[in-house]
Amino acid sequence: MKKSLEQFNKAFENRIRLQIMSVLVANENYDFNSLKELLEVTDGNLASHLKALEKEEYILVNKTFIGRKPNTQYAVSEKGRSAFIKHLEALENLIKQQKKQ
Repeated sequence: MKKSLEQFNKAFENRIRLQIMSVLVANENYDFNSLKELLEVTDGNLASHLKALEKEEYILVNKTFIGRKPNTQYAVSEKGRSAFIKHLEALENLIKQQKKQ
């Protein structure tokens, strides 16, 4: 079982980061305020988790202005998509290992 746990990605152990990646994998992109509302988190909390994913190069950040208001869009990178899929596969394998023989 220890071997299967090694396949988990520490970047996705946090519930909020797991939710962010789920949203971004399922959608082309998502803006900061929509993510905040969907996940029901504070600005600071969301920003810190997005920064952690950005540091790992799992997400892409695009900052623009709509009129005079800043708008930050997030999308999953190919590296992030691949890492997230591997993490989900490790979860599935762990579940399969728990079934009685």
